[in-house]
Amino acid sequence: MLTSRRPLWATTTAVTMAVLLTACGSRVDDDASASAAESCVDTSGDTVKVGAVNSLSGATAINETVIADAITLAVDEINADGGVLGKQLDLIAEDGASEPTVFAEKAEKLVGSDCVAAVFGGYTSASRKAMLPVFEDRNALLYYGQQYEGLESSPNIYYTGATTNQQIIPALDYLKEQGVESLYLVGSDYVFPQTANRIVKEYAAANGIEILGEDYTPLGSTDFSTIVNKIRTADADAVFNVVVGDSLIAFFREYSSAGLTAEDMPTISMAVGEEEVRSIGASGLEGHLTSWNYYQTVDSPENAEFVAAFKEEFGEDRVTSDPMESAYTAVYLWKAMVEEAGSFDVPAIQEVAGGTTITSPEGTVTVDGENNHVTKTARIGEIGADGQINTVWDSGEPIEPDPYLEGYDWATDFSAN
Repeated sequence: MLTSRRPLWATTTAVTMAVLLTACGSRVDDDASASAAESCVDTSGDTVKVGAVNSLSGATAINETVIADAITLAVDEINADGGVLGKQLDLIAEDGASEPTVFAEKAEKLVGSDCVAAVFGGYTSASRKAMLPVFEDRNALLYYGQQYEGLESSPNIYYTGATTNQQIIPALDYLKEQGVESLYLVGSDYVFPQTANRIVKEYAAANGIEILGEDYTPLGSTDFSTIVNKIRTADADAVFNVVVGDSLIAFFREYSSAGLTAEDMPTISMAVGEEEVRSIGASGLEGHLTSWNYYQTVDSPENAEFVAAFKEEFGEDRVTSDPMESAYTAVYLWKAMVEEAGSFDVPAIQEVAGGTTITSPEGTVTVDGENNHVTKTARIGEIGADGQINTVWDSGEPIEPDPYLEGYDWATDFSAN
């Protein structure tokens, strides 16, 4: 546990404004949570409970165990610096086991029995959607730190990962600028990859890009021989990859075995960060692209301190990545909201959340009070032989979140959902 470190970037400002409350798939007003169960959070003592639910087992444990570490680091740092409103945080961690139903059960336990003030976690969109009714019914708060497909907002979820216009669309814009005229789409078989690729196809149709194939595989699948053979035969300019979890290891090993290289047919991945590169092996990924908002190589004092703190806590051989940094940042955003509200009470936090700003390892992030998402700087990275990911393009400034794609004419069907 850290005992004396205060992150340089843990300075906050908050603009007090009413949060325009919205709900999953459509916008709702303040009355949506009027019948929510009364909170059982106990703030009478020297500690306040917070919760985390991440998959420590199952198909996405490869991605989520490191996220749990990042959440732990943030809580340890905050406690070492005096806590929140003078109270130490008692972190209760649960295993979502890569199963949406388990995530919902654990969320119910954390909120209803453990009486936590906030929950950090969730990874797949399926896990988030399974938990969402728990948080709305109880008017509790979930801080969801992962990139996702958008088309959702809730008064009880703060989305600190990228939405579509902060990851997927910048990736497509970059490929278009590089002269890509055809794509092959591959993904895991659940909500995020399917919706992401639906958006890719709409973008492609509006921008003269041909889709030469589209395939999905179950979470945890290890057989990619047929899919990779189809990709090789299609001979697209690039592969848009939304495979997640431990399936990524099998996918890229098969990709390399088939003789496909970044030079011949590059992939651009939505879920390959530094931790996944370590698991897959840098030799099979060199030259391939990723689209995120953070890499360990981001050059800033705030990131240098974050990386050093993480390595000190968990080992010099460890790496940081976008999902980890986003989850870490989520804990500090909650702290900033509580301190601005002067209370752990959910309605008080919701009232002041819009405009909350912190300088994080990825850069400046600000909460959009209309949709509970945050601003994010988009970055396209290239994987190096050393396993690090180096930025080859970035947006230059944080991008305002547009989860319903209302700013894109070609996405009319999406924004109407």
